[in-house]
Amino acid sequence: MMKFPDGFLWGTSTSSYQIEGAVNEDGRGECIWHRFSHTPGKVHGGDTGDVACDHYHLYQEDIKLMKKLGYKAYRFSIAWPRILPTGRGQVNQAGIDFYSRLVDELLAADITPMITLYHWELPTALPGGWVNRDTALAFAEYASVAARALGDRVKMWTTLNEPWCSSLLSYYLGEHAPGERNLACALEAAHYLLVAHGLAVPEIRSARKDAEVGIVLNLTPGVPASRAPADLNSLRQFDGFLNRWFLDPIFGRRYPADILKEYVTLGALSSEQPDYMREEDFDLIAVPTDYLGINYYMLHTIQAVPGEEMQPQRWNVIKNPQLPRTDMDWEVNPDGLYHILLRVQEEYQPGKIYVAENGAAYNDAPDEQGKVHDTRRIDYLRSHINAIGRAIQCGVPAAGYFTWSFMDNFEWAFGYSQRFGLVYVDFATQRRYPKDSAHFYSEVIRNNGL
Repeated sequence: MMKFPDGFLWGTSTSSYQIEGAVNEDGRGECIWHRFSHTPGKVHGGDTGDVACDHYHLYQEDIKLMKKLGYKAYRFSIAWPRILPTGRGQVNQAGIDFYSRLVDELLAADITPMITLYHWELPTALPGGWVNRDTALAFAEYASVAARALGDRVKMWTTLNEPWCSSLLSYYLGEHAPGERNLACALEAAHYLLVAHGLAVPEIRSARKDAEVGIVLNLTPGVPASRAPADLNSLRQFDGFLNRWFLDPIFGRRYPADILKEYVTLGALSSEQPDYMREEDFDLIAVPTDYLGINYYMLHTIQAVPGEEMQPQRWNVIKNPQLPRTDMDWEVNPDGLYHILLRVQEEYQPGKIYVAENGAAYNDAPDEQGKVHDTRRIDYLRSHINAIGRAIQCGVPAAGYFTWSFMDNFEWAFGYSQRFGLVYVDFATQRRYPKDSAHFYSEVIRNNGL
């Protein structure tokens, strides 16, 4: 039996645009994902989050199901335009009231709420999006409104979920809203996102003195395809692009010098400290927090791309034929989670770590009895929970684990084609079917371990 520490927090995660629906109800403003998903060719199958899981109307049913399954914590996000339809200024009381009812239902069910302020629902009314310092100021205003409305009942807060996705994936690789392809803009967006984080933390603390506040990063460890210098160099570049660009400034180290120099050489930065990177920003970004959240899905094997030394991405991700893969074609490698936890603890020493997302897409469907036998997901969860247990035994201060996700939902650019949920959702009827993995996870929670 692998027992976890007393008080270890077992939970599950969702995000507002992926489950709520009701995008035009009760005064909610438009977000960039509404516009992006309604743009032809951007989302698989032309899917949108207009209805999603209809959680806005079915939240009481969903919380009852969480309670029945014995889940102890629920990490969810607030839709910024549901609170401030134009991003700042006039507060939409109906939006506040919805999240207030949601929090009250969770507490009545003895489920700990953990709120994420930003899971990519940027109000389209904010000019320039994240390539505008004013958006960081607007975010601080939004953080203050939300924390003052809900902080009397909610202690656990996350400022940003996966700022790499909100910047590099969205403004450089173009796969997420707003779908831009400009590295210079992506780096500026990344900076203002981190500034927004730094501005939001004291706003939350002013609303609740004992708040537990942190940020959540998607971290992807890598290994070299060989010990050849070119592969090792590409791994360094990959790690700087995906991991160190956010870890380093959050922990007071500014941006990694090696990657800064390369971005200047590529022309994506005008200098190693362009004008928009104000000196005082770095203290803001490194504001002390109570935890680091880590989202882990996969490990990458990195191979150099011959002759591509001066391109922004100078690596290939190659497949390991010995490892199973999810329906997203992502490698299943729990050792990557073990190693990233140890690495973060050794190099950055956060006081506390939550594994804030971890899960797998498998498209198993209900049988004639309404049962979903998702044995691959059970194997996935078991191996990754075991990896966290091993890391704790090595001294990593992991304090909680949140599966992604509670239920099948709108999976961003993949639409409804991928199912990560512990609970199957029939999107035509909105009926919920707990999968075998949902019950397996209940047993883990009852035993506080494997």
